[in-house]
This record gives sequence, C-alpha cells and structure tokens, in this order.
Amino acid sequence: MTAGMGRSQKRVLGALAVAASWSVVFAGVAQPAAAADVQSKQWYLSALQAEEMWKVTTGEGIKVAVIDTGVNASTPSLKGQVLKGLDATNAGGDEHDDYRGHGTNMAELIAGTGKGGGLQGLAPGVKIIPMRISDTEFQNENSVTANDYEVAIRAAADSDAQIISMSFASDYSSSGERDAVKYAQQKGKLFFAGVGNNAEEGNKEQYPASYPQVVGVAAADRKGKVSDFSTNGNAVDIAAPGSDIPRWCNNSFKSYCDGAGGTSAATAIASASAALVWSAHPDWTANQVLNVLFDTAGRDWEKGTLSKYLGHGLIRPAMNILKGKGDPGDPDISPLTEERTGGSPASPAPSPTASAPASQQPAENGEADNKVDETVAAGDSEAASDSGVPLSLIVGGIAGVAVLGGVVFAVVRRRGAA
Repeated sequence: MTAGMGRSQKRVLGALAVAASWSVVFAGVAQPAAAADVQSKQWYLSALQAEEMWKVTTGEGIKVAVIDTGVNASTPSLKGQVLKGLDATNAGGDEHDDYRGHGTNMAELIAGTGKGGGLQGLAPGVKIIPMRISDTEFQNENSVTANDYEVAIRAAADSDAQIISMSFASDYSSSGERDAVKYAQQKGKLFFAGVGNNAEEGNKEQYPASYPQVVGVAAADRKGKVSDFSTNGNAVDIAAPGSDIPRWCNNSFKSYCDGAGGTSAATAIASASAALVWSAHPDWTANQVLNVLFDTAGRDWEKGTLSKYLGHGLIRPAMNILKGKGDPGDPDISPLTEERTGGSPASPAPSPTASAPASQQPAENGEADNKVDETVAAGDSEAASDSGVPLSLIVGGIAGVAVLGGVVFAVVRRRGAA
C-alpha cells in the first residue's frame, strides 16, 4: 500500500467484492478446553491468529480511547485495563458508569483479559481510556451536554490514546463534529468508526464514519462475507468480524448473550488490530499503521480498488505481525485523504466548539435494551457468477476459499431515531 492511495481511488460499486477470505481456515477449529463458554463463541480469534500474534505482542504500550456509553472498569475481564477518561454527557455519574453495557462490551473486545470467564480482547495488553457520550434514549431521559460527542472526540484527541474507537453511527453531521475529527487527525490519532447497520433500511451514510479522516469499518461474517446489515458505500475503508459476536446482555453485567455484534464490534476489533500492529512498531505514525492494514487486507480484487462493501478487504494484522508484510509508506501522508497530517504528540488544546445536539446510536445490531431479532436472508448467487473473481486465495501461506455472494444468515435490528 502506498501513501498516495486514498478515498479517491476507484471503488467497486457492483456485486463484486462482497466477500474475501480470513487468514486461516477456521471451520471446525477447537477452542481450548479451559476457555469459558463466551470465549468459545469468539470465532474470529482463531481466524485472526490471535494466539500466535500474542507471542509477539498483546498491544502493550498502546492506549485506545473508547467513545461510547461508558466503560465499566469492574468487570473481571477489564480489571486493571481501564484508565481515567471523561464523561462528556454531564448527566450524572462518570465515564465508568455504563448506562447501556455497550461501551463495556467494546472495551472488552479490544482489551479484555478474559479473566473470570469474560470476553477475551484481541489486544489484551492495551489500556482503555473511556469517553462517555449519550445515545438517543439516554438523551431523551436525561439533560445532557448538547455537543457531547464533539467534546469526547476532542478529549480523545488530547489524551494519551493513539487510537480512537467510536462504535456509534448517526444520520447527522455537524460542523463542530467535523472540526473535531480533523483535529484528531492533526494530533496524530488513528480514528475508527462503524459505518452503521442500515444496509436494509435505506443504506444512508453514517457519521462519523463518513468523514474523510475516519476509517469506516464494515462488518463481515465467519465466511468473510459482508454482513447483510452492514451499511455500504464510499465510507467503507476496511472490514472486520461483526457477525455472531457475543455481548453483555445489558448494563447489569450479569451474563453474556448471543447477538450480531454489528459494525460496533467490527470497529472494536479493527481498533484492536491496529493496536497490535502499532505496538509491534511503536515508532510508526497513524498513517503507517493504517497503510499496512490496508496493504495486508484480505481481498481477491485488484489492489488499490475498493469494494463498497468491504473497502480494502478483511483486516489481517497477523500478516504484518507474523510475516512482516505491508508497506508503511510515507509517515506524514494519510492513506485516507492523501493529505499531509500533523502526527505531533498530544498537547493541551483549545476548548471544544459548541454545536447542536445530534441523535446517535451505538453502531451495533440490537435495540437499546440489547435485544435482537434473528432473520434469515436469501443468498445472492449473482455475485459469484458475474464477478469473475477467483474462488481461492493463498493467505499467509494457508489456502483459503473466497466465498462470494450475499449473506445467508444475519441478525438485524429495529433502529431508533438515528
């Protein structure tokens, strides 16, 4: 991947490239007998070769700012993993009070240790900096700061975090949020956000994923196919596992439930992938880390041509960590905007700019109470027959099969106001 390849690249707009291939053939791979039940359902850890990568790095030295519903620092999997952050809502409580369970779930997917039978994070050496914002229901029930999401983004940009992970999606953009996103890029942060889950409900572009400076993350399933709920279009830069990802059932934190995960989970997993690569190359800039993630993404279409469903392809941090693959490119040129970025260390910043409130929702599949509806969608056989894409890939020295077509099984959510 060269630094000059940005969002202006040619994008595949037809049925081509709705699927790629994960880095290993994981069907039937047995989980360790000692693994807790919820961990046995984290199928993507085998697909991404997590155990092998952890022998090299667990993400130590990297901090990730999680902009979400708060992060409960007391769950068994997150004890000792969560730092001081910011409650941008000013609605009572603090950033460690997760009113939905969603933010804690994202934090565990990134940095969970798996202790106490909890979720195992892909980058368990990472530390989490929580930034609490409000979703639509929380806004309706509480008096909150009007521009809490903008405040949170700026605070994340000014924090010690190298990576910002925001599993929220909104139909609305604002000049204040746009400026905050640009500010984060200038501060050298790598910003991931879910592209949303409304592919079957209008497929409207979502923010902040649609801002040019943000890495838009789509969701893929066990076979490497785009999840049928995953919003598609020009905002999609890369894809990560987002189907069949376990989650906290609610904010009581008593048990985990099965669910889709959505582009929320995909965003967390992409952020953890970046943390692993950055930890292995601590002298790199955000641009170089992202260049390598794009360069090593799993795809069976021409390099430099983006799929509107999967972007550059399926994220594969092991290609760099285990095999040394990937071109980091120019440290000062963003692969997203093709523009020169700051990359300077974090330092105090001016006060955030006020803006009008915007309804936002976690970019996961599930209602506010975390219930989900399971549906079966028909497969799209035309993609395989019309695209002419080869059906096999050699990925990391292991033969994989690129399954083409639409999603067969999916979990879709009844969307709220956002």
